[in-house]
Amino acid sequence: MSPDNRTTHFGFQTVDEDLKAGMVHGVFTNVASKYDIMNDVMSGGIHRVWKDAMMDWLAPRPGQDLLDVAGGTGDVAFRFLSRAGARARATVLDMTASMLEAGRLRAEADQLADRLDWVVGDAMALPFEDNSFDVYTISFGIRNVTRIPDALSEAYRVLKPGGRLMVLEFSQLPNAAMQKAYDLYSFNVIPVMGKIIANDRDSYQYLVESIRKFPDQDSFAAMIRDAGFGQVKYRNLTMGVAALHSGWKL
Repeated sequence: MSPDNRTTHFGFQTVDEDLKAGMVHGVFTNVASKYDIMNDVMSGGIHRVWKDAMMDWLAPRPGQDLLDVAGGTGDVAFRFLSRAGARARATVLDMTASMLEAGRLRAEADQLADRLDWVVGDAMALPFEDNSFDVYTISFGIRNVTRIPDALSEAYRVLKPGGRLMVLEFSQLPNAAMQKAYDLYSFNVIPVMGKIIANDRDSYQYLVESIRKFPDQDSFAAMIRDAGFGQVKYRNLTMGVAALHSGWKL
């Protein structure tokens, strides 16, 4: 155990805080080469629509500088640069080098290489100066962070005054019957598909469990406010299977 005996969750397991980052790193190292395919399986392909909805609400502009944390294979950064146009830049940060390498191998990475940086780093201790970015995004990543408040505080620190936070994450359905149906799909189908597609049932079992451990929409919005952000709002996607959270550094 860590010296102060602090624990957290890794899916449905209770683990020492000091161990979680390494365990999460192991999951994403294992799934990196099949990550985009499995995102399609986990969301029925709808994650692409959700990311487009994220860009619609974000409304990227020329000259903006994006930090995409847990940016993995570059999906959000590519969309941002495509919409923002001239002079915009994006930095993709991920704790897992193999995820970033999978992103670099995508065709879009070559086309956007002069406006795109790839950085290995920790969401709870970002390797950037204060007030560095106009936009901070994190998609399907914040639930894997050991201490979510620390990550939100770091987001606030590196954003410029007037900068915007946007989080896309699996969430909770407001209707109990719908939630039960979705849970049946999640727990019975996704790990099996992980075994078939990525030969890794355990990693996808963790990913499903981590969704269920993540706070509901109102609770997470309160965490964003506690980190200092103003004008905090959220929008449910696909009836709450996922949610978009927005906040501003005012």
